[in-house]
Amino acid sequence: MDGRAQEIRTVVLPVDITRIGDFVFKEAEKGFLGVWDIQLSQDGHDAANLLQAVGKLQTSSLPVAFPTETVYGLGADATRGDAVAGIYKAKQRPADNPLIVHFSSLPQLRRLLSPSSDPESVPPNGMSQDPIPVIYHPLISRFWPGPLTILLPLPSPSPLAASVTGTLSTFGARMPSSRLALALIHLAGLPVAAPSANASTRPSPTTAAHVLHDLSGRIELIIDGGRCDVGVESTVVDGLVDPPVILRPGGVSIEMLRQCPGWERVEVGYRDGAETGAPRAPGMKYKHYSPTARVILVHGQLSIQLLTKYLGAASNIGLATTKTWRADHLAASGASDIGPVRDAGGAPRRFRVQRATPDSTQDIASNDGRYHTTAIAQSCVNGEDGNAAGLVDVVATDLGTAPAAIAQNLFSALRELDDQGVDVIFVEAINATEGHAAAAVMNRLRKAAELEVQS
Repeated sequence: MDGRAQEIRTVVLPVDITRIGDFVFKEAEKGFLGVWDIQLSQDGHDAANLLQAVGKLQTSSLPVAFPTETVYGLGADATRGDAVAGIYKAKQRPADNPLIVHFSSLPQLRRLLSPSSDPESVPPNGMSQDPIPVIYHPLISRFWPGPLTILLPLPSPSPLAASVTGTLSTFGARMPSSRLALALIHLAGLPVAAPSANASTRPSPTTAAHVLHDLSGRIELIIDGGRCDVGVESTVVDGLVDPPVILRPGGVSIEMLRQCPGWERVEVGYRDGAETGAPRAPGMKYKHYSPTARVILVHGQLSIQLLTKYLGAASNIGLATTKTWRADHLAASGASDIGPVRDAGGAPRRFRVQRATPDSTQDIASNDGRYHTTAIAQSCVNGEDGNAAGLVDVVATDLGTAPAAIAQNLFSALRELDDQGVDVIFVEAINATEGHAAAAVMNRLRKAAELEVQS
């Protein structure tokens, strides 16, 4: 032995959920909420790859990355301290940032909450015996499996590793809707602690490539199940207080929650900026979701004056457009197009803007919804003092217009603009009350942004 740390080789294994086998439900009306099993296929590599990940979860102290419907998770056996410590080490995550525990069925969750009871014997009309608090039953019926995490009291004694919850007397529980995630957890036979599979503070990963970029050499195995559907993490709620509160916005909106009995008065219990004190849920305390480039969140139109004020000496600009900024017209007025057109969720478009003499105060997006690239060129390459600074590259990426599409594309776009080498990213804000994903989008953007400005 030469005393050097052993190098970790990270392997990406593709798994097609449609080829792993058949899901068998004991009670068809309950689906994944009830008792179910998998009859694994003996053909192809998909089931074998999944079983390899299962083995790592059961025995290794290094976490396994896997897709959920929200983002890719970094999973470990929630009952083993060494395995949970592997999550914190790989992500370089602060030790007081709690983890969400993922389950594959309600019987599995009930076994953890009340080991001495029969998790399959809880009758539909006998909820008083259920170790899951009654307040959560309407949410579970409507939103599980899905992008919702509920805060539950820790059982005593708790089978969970202490590092899952830190000093908290509660833990977050979630049942993902991704069949691949459910299969992995079910076959492992373990509650799986799993934050997002990114390096701490970075944008959350929505593809296996994002995970590999951040965690190559830190973990052994990534399951590649394709792109995530939702694109932002789960909503976290606390129904153990009155009135109930949302601790983190996500795929289930406050309007959707208020339609459920007992949740009509649910309140917002989070701030979009970093918070102080011990966090009650993941994502509350620390700066999150940040690319290397500076992020400036802009309400309203992006004007020459605004660009000039915040661009500084930067020579590469990223624009993430949503409602009114029109990337498809950015190449107007003589700019040089050196990249392909981007559709929402596709490849970005890059433009090289020549130095010009400022003679305009036109907003970049006017009433007709079109960019005025000459105005961008004039302000960006000259700066506030009017000294020529050479060429400026503008990379535009369209997040879409619907909040759900913006949520799905957001983290990928921030990473993509980073990869393009931009110095600063201007992001077009949306109305946080528009659509079920809008509050989550704005929460993530405010945590990622260095500045939030009004034009």
